[in-house]
Amino acid sequence: MAKCDLLPFPNTTEYNYVYDEAPCSNNIKQFASQFLPPLYSLVLIFGLVGNALVVLILIKYKRLRSMSDIYLLNLAISDLLFIFSLPFWAYYAGHEWDFGNAMCKILSGVYFAGFYSGMFFIILLTIDRYLAIVHAVFALKARTVTYGILTSIVIWGVAILASLPGFIFHSVQKEGPHWTCSSHYPVSYEKEWRQFLILKMNILGLVVPFLIMIFCYIEIIKILLRRRNEKKHKAVKLIFILMIVYFIFWTPYNIVVLMYTFQDSFSLNNCESSSQLELAIQVTEAIAMFHCCINPVIYAFAGEKFRKYLYTFFRKDIAIYLCKPCPALHGDKLERFSSTYTPSTAEHDTSIGL
Repeated sequence: MAKCDLLPFPNTTEYNYVYDEAPCSNNIKQFASQFLPPLYSLVLIFGLVGNALVVLILIKYKRLRSMSDIYLLNLAISDLLFIFSLPFWAYYAGHEWDFGNAMCKILSGVYFAGFYSGMFFIILLTIDRYLAIVHAVFALKARTVTYGILTSIVIWGVAILASLPGFIFHSVQKEGPHWTCSSHYPVSYEKEWRQFLILKMNILGLVVPFLIMIFCYIEIIKILLRRRNEKKHKAVKLIFILMIVYFIFWTPYNIVVLMYTFQDSFSLNNCESSSQLELAIQVTEAIAMFHCCINPVIYAFAGEKFRKYLYTFFRKDIAIYLCKPCPALHGDKLERFSSTYTPSTAEHDTSIGL
């Protein structure tokens, strides 16, 4: 009983297998080798620049004054972890695995850790909004930087535990003329392991976040309808957009992978359907990869403070070196903006850090 390896990164197999049947040839490998390397390169460039700017602004200008800042920083770090592995997958998509068994395991673990931690920190940001608006009195004591750091450590621990199967089961193996980095489960329980891990990914990465989001935003909307507060509306809007965008980018991939893994249950266990699902996995995964680049764009459009800090950074730290004789670029706008923000206002502020 053999089956085409299902990976959450470039598929390198040349044949698709249906259980207990002869192999079905397809051209997924050729498609991946042409389509994925340039796409991953774009994600790498834009994602690296965007998330690095978020980290810079949170540390240099915001100075991590609130729990929200801590979670946003960790979300950006999660995206950067995901992004740093892309050059290896881009090369792998067009060639074979040339980086050894240790790197195969480490990068597979990093991929899953980035996936789970990113989702978990978006959930924490949603819960943070829920506490700040629905349980405002309790939030004054609970929403501190210290608790933000502690919960972040716990979340990274949970994300690493959730990603351990990726680290344990992925290894280098020669398949035909090529070396691959792929998952290899115990032979006697291969199908069960595959199905369990895909169900876990869908439950932790899709079902649980969706249920938490529904509960939190129903309660938040109830409060906002009773108490008109433009500041709180803006704070909720940013996190709501982050959550919705996550589902838009990752839901198609999760659904297709679920269908691929349970082909028998969906009556799709034939060569044509299996090949189409493999192609769909490549396309939806490519869409999901772009999620690494999107969060900084959301901050730029929905976060007023982020735009001001970004403008100041380019004017005072970039333009000053490119155009030293331009006095118009050397102002004190940031100082005027920051003077209205004090530790006391930070403690009671319900707006999001960016």
